Amino acid sequence: MARYPLPSRVGAAARALAHSRLWRAVLALVLVAGALGGWWLSSAGSTDYPKGGTSLATGGKRGVYDRYGQLLQGQLAEAMPGVELRLDNSQGSVDNLERVTSGSDDFAMATADAVADFTGPGRDRLRAIARLYDDYLQLVVPADSPVTKAADLRGLRVGVGQELSGVNLVTRRLLACAGLDPDHDIKPAMLGVAQAADQLRAGSVDAFFWSGGLPTTALTDLSEHFRIRVVPLGDLAENLHQVEGGGTDAYRAATIPENTYPNAEPKQSVSTVAVPNLLVTRDDVDTDLVQGMTRAVIDSRDRIGAQVHAAQLVDLRTAVYTDPLPLHEGARRYYRSVKP
Repeated sequence: MARYPLPSRVGAAARALAHSRLWRAVLALVLVAGALGGWWLSSAGSTDYPKGGTSLATGGKRGVYDRYGQLLQGQLAEAMPGVELRLDNSQGSVDNLERVTSGSDDFAMATADAVADFTGPGRDRLRAIARLYDDYLQLVVPADSPVTKAADLRGLRVGVGQELSGVNLVTRRLLACAGLDPDHDIKPAMLGVAQAADQLRAGSVDAFFWSGGLPTTALTDLSEHFRIRVVPLGDLAENLHQVEGGGTDAYRAATIPENTYPNAEPKQSVSTVAVPNLLVTRDDVDTDLVQGMTRAVIDSRDRIGAQVHAAQLVDLRTAVYTDPLPLHEGARRYYRSVKP
């Protein structure tokens, strides 16, 4: 291609500009701005989080907390290289809150009613990371059981959750709503969901309560080997706010969708009670670590939700509603960074 020289006057002006102090100053500013822009883009995509071990209190084996924790552990390993998340099984929500406030664990899952009820040492240091999904209260009996409502449990052997579990907390309140004394009108058995499922199948208990995301692996497995029925509890939802200690607004009437447990009865949907659960931490847990954990929870929704259906309900728009706990500063920073 032929080159056409600039007119002499234009060329002379261009050469003069190139050698002027003003031009050199402008060029220097452009280079500095470019360097700063590149630094900002690279630093914005990385977080100076602390490497090493941390821990998450989950729940009983074969429960939803347990499975969710296993999948979150893998997600965090990818999202935050150098951070090793230890998983600690526990009795459930109340136990988890004690573990976090005592420093035994940095993170835990707990139901909102358990948080509202908790008065142990360090209560004021609890902070929230995200609202996850709702737990559904499930009363499980053999398919041929005469029990059709909670009041029918009088005199029976009933699994009521482990002593420090959220299941036990809400079960006691619900039995009171049904006119039953949970210590005297039934024969309570302090069982986790896996033990309760095994004992129902063996005939050692007549029924058991469970509060968890849908579906719960232990119930799915039980229904594949033993005919079970889920008893409606929705008629007691409103009364839960009236019982002693039940003044939290966490409870709501809910429906277990049909085919949640394809091999269980009834085949149609079942009315019950639901309560949200939260991912919690302490105020002194590193801000960058919490910010990264929050990001991992939100970013892993689809991946974890493919295996734990309840996790599909984790949503950026609702995750910030963590009443009765305020957000940890690290979680707050994450939500501000992704706000449209």
